[in-house]
Amino acid sequence: MKKQPRSLAPAKTNHKRTRVLFPDYLGLARGKYIPARHGATTANHCIGVLGLQFDRTVTPELGPTMFAGLPDCKATFSHDEVRPGWEQDTGVVVADLEFQGKPLAIAPRHILRRAIADWKTAGFTAKLGIELEAYVMQPDGKGGWNPWDTPGAFVYGTGPGVDPAGLLDEIMLTAERCGFPVESINSEFDPPQFEMTLVFGDALEAADNIFLFKVMAREIAARHGLLLTFLGKPFSDRSGSGMHVNLSFTDQDHRNAFANPKCKDGLSKLAHECIAGLLAHHCALAAFCAPTVNAYKRLRPGQLAGYWANWGYDHRSVTVRVPDDRAGATRLEHRMPDGAANPYLASAAILQAARLGVTQKLVPPPAEPMDSKGHLTTDQHVPDDLNDALNALESDQELSAVLGADTVTLFLALKRLEWQKFVTSVTDWELKHYLTFL
Repeated sequence: MKKQPRSLAPAKTNHKRTRVLFPDYLGLARGKYIPARHGATTANHCIGVLGLQFDRTVTPELGPTMFAGLPDCKATFSHDEVRPGWEQDTGVVVADLEFQGKPLAIAPRHILRRAIADWKTAGFTAKLGIELEAYVMQPDGKGGWNPWDTPGAFVYGTGPGVDPAGLLDEIMLTAERCGFPVESINSEFDPPQFEMTLVFGDALEAADNIFLFKVMAREIAARHGLLLTFLGKPFSDRSGSGMHVNLSFTDQDHRNAFANPKCKDGLSKLAHECIAGLLAHHCALAAFCAPTVNAYKRLRPGQLAGYWANWGYDHRSVTVRVPDDRAGATRLEHRMPDGAANPYLASAAILQAARLGVTQKLVPPPAEPMDSKGHLTTDQHVPDDLNDALNALESDQELSAVLGADTVTLFLALKRLEWQKFVTSVTDWELKHYLTFL
């Protein structure tokens, strides 16, 4: 995120079919293949798919729109938006969902669009840069998965020692061909974990890029007989995997609205109010940023994962980190989300919480000092589990209102059913329920 990315608009491509995808509430890439010869720009899907669980259980009590006859919604796109895909002779596109001729308000991509539009009304263009962490798994010979064998791995590693099959090489080269703006790829703290970062850009484009990048990376791993998982905490004895969301805004003169060189810390009033908004809605944000039972094993004190409702300058132990970069690269890094979060819903929630800080002119607490030595500036932290996070979201009427009542109702229904299915043997349940999907 150190500089504005060069243009990586999808290259024109001749393809025999189009893979039309859209995100559901679980973050899964639903969609269809359409032969290019048809020239179609829509694809029908049953609207009830938005109410499905990972195990295909239908979520009850979602209202007449979903289940009164299970009508179709339309995935719509423009041919100009189709980009080169990672499959032979296949273009790929992220579609919008429409219902009865109008945008489907509860669709995750539209929810992010609304957050972007709300900021636009205030005179600002939202920018996002997303960093992913993920583990690579190999078959254990018994129908399950073990960590990939990378005996030469170390943090910030590159080359065959950390990537013996060239998996990450292939992912990086494929990303460039598809127009995904890779900033960097390297091994992370614990083997076989990797960090994959895309360059920042306009918020919707950044979310689309990360959504498709995750699908592409997992499918390339599958070709190698491996599983790439973005699950927040797949191993109890290794670090968790985050999805850090970096946000900034440009004003009407295309200047970074978070930067103010006249202030001692180089941050504008807008930046401080956004920090305050993110911390004020810290507990409710957990529902969207940490939307699985597994996520709360990562969100613990001392895990560099956004547990406390705090912020600091270039401080990796806080939730809202302010990197040292200033001027055009000034930004806030929200460190709570993990890789299993839906990038559209998590980004929308973060943008809306930040905006509430601005509309209410909130003032953040003091920054967490680097040498706090356990003496924190706050005692507020994320909820202890998914159920408590859902309760916090339901109780946060301000955040729920700006995200949309129907959005929150659907999300709560989906995730409360997921919580009810959670069993005592958590590790077995988590791996069976999440691992092959996330």
